[in-house]
Amino acid sequence: MELITENIGEITIVTLMEKELDAGNAKWFKSQMLSIVKKSKKIILDMNHVQFVDSSGCGVILSWLRTITSNGGDMKLVSVQKPVQALFELVRMHRIVEILEDREMAIRSFG
Repeated sequence: MELITENIGEITIVTLMEKELDAGNAKWFKSQMLSIVKKSKKIILDMNHVQFVDSSGCGVILSWLRTITSNGGDMKLVSVQKPVQALFELVRMHRIVEILEDREMAIRSFG
């Protein structure tokens, strides 16, 4: 399991290099994000490689969003694949977390 992080100014881009974010790796993802969230208030989660998310994956994303926003920051999702986008729309996550087409749009949206 792998996360790749990249910093652009005060924005941290986190790329999840997994095909799935589910019960099998949600705890791992949550623990990996801890150090990132401690350092950055502006996070972009690049989901280009993720083809499947279950309720555990949704839960961990929402948990980090809540933590980040309660500390005055924000998290945006980018490059969400069609099956994952369909799930997010079904469970209305797209109304809670901002989902943008690509990194450049997300970086600009932080203004």
